[in-house]
Amino acid sequence: MTARRETLLKIVSDGTPDARRRLAELEQRHHGGGDVEKQVVAILKSVRRDGDRALLRYTARFDGVTLNPRELVVTEREIDAAERMVSAKVRSALRTAHLRITRFHRRELESGFEVREPGLRTGMRITPLERAGVYVPGGRAAYPSSVLMNVVPARVAGVRDITVATPPSPGGIKPEVLVAARIAGATRVVRAGGAQAIAALAYGTESIARVDKIVGPGNVWVATAKRLVFGVVDIDMIAGPTEVLIVADQAASASFVAADLLAQAEHDPDAAAICITTSRAKGEEVAAEVARQLTELSRREIAAKSLRRHGLVLVVRDLDRAIDVANEIAPEHLELFVRRPRALLPRVRNAGAVFLGEYSTEALGDYVAGPNHVLPTGGSARFSSPLGVYDFVKRTSIIEATRQGLARVAASAVALAESEGLTGHAAAVRRRLS
Repeated sequence: MTARRETLLKIVSDGTPDARRRLAELEQRHHGGGDVEKQVVAILKSVRRDGDRALLRYTARFDGVTLNPRELVVTEREIDAAERMVSAKVRSALRTAHLRITRFHRRELESGFEVREPGLRTGMRITPLERAGVYVPGGRAAYPSSVLMNVVPARVAGVRDITVATPPSPGGIKPEVLVAARIAGATRVVRAGGAQAIAALAYGTESIARVDKIVGPGNVWVATAKRLVFGVVDIDMIAGPTEVLIVADQAASASFVAADLLAQAEHDPDAAAICITTSRAKGEEVAAEVARQLTELSRREIAAKSLRRHGLVLVVRDLDRAIDVANEIAPEHLELFVRRPRALLPRVRNAGAVFLGEYSTEALGDYVAGPNHVLPTGGSARFSSPLGVYDFVKRTSIIEATRQGLARVAASAVALAESEGLTGHAAAVRRRLS
């Protein structure tokens, strides 16, 4: 007799109290809390004050690894050894991904512009940041793909100094991470994790130069630290738990939908895997397929927790309503597994990345498609964008006027200055024309 599989995906109908409650719970997923913030503030202050000494102290305390200052920066010899530990197949895959990500991001390069009028030139100058810091997690899993996705756009932008920070472990840094850092063009890799690594990148220590921007995902400690150092340095975003939303019609493959829901759920117990469908029968088919495929996963316990907490099948009246709900949720990943996915694309306003058609699995975007997989989460796709070259450059306004050019617009400048009560501004214009 075959054991009955647990149904992990809750199936609800749009507009019901149960549906509203489940969607509200999705919105409330968050990182952090008061206790964490107090501890992170203390770590930031300590590293800012004591530099390497504090960094090494926290590394021993939180990571269980005792280092001396000379061991903070990974040596080239250690990366050579890591290359020998990584299979040729994986090295080749990393190089393929690097090539495709680089090719995509080169299209994002901006050249600035100039506007010429009689006696007046204005323009915009684009310059890269000097230094960037990339945080690479080392907890439940280490992701060499994230090294590529964070380092490559910085390198394409022209950032000259890129520090990768990743927490050490008694078993050492995952060799694939070190190889990916070398392939992507990182300047150095440092053994530092958690809030203390963010502090070192933001403020600098004896061994680690302060950076201009910190990017990369992390746990609650990292996310809180990034939020608190913003202003001292720039950051990419406050990354929350990952999420996928799949819009599926009656023709969608339940097997493909289930596989992609599970691919997202296996990341983290707080990951969200959502399917919106126009067919309850399809929703039930997807739920059954999820239960079947779950048994094949090595990380099935993590995926099961995610699905119990944040898994959902929402049945809606039609595809227009499905896209309306998707825009309200503003998911990190939006997959359109429908007969004519491109026809729906113009209606999509809020999503970090959109995958058109059921062969466009989100896993393709994670690794080798080319676009960046660092995406806005938790509804922030309403106002933010994927990581890109534009995150690693500055825009500087240029203004150049002759006396004649100033004279052409002086009256308007004086009128506006006087309307604001800034008589010194008005005088600065008049003086040049008197």
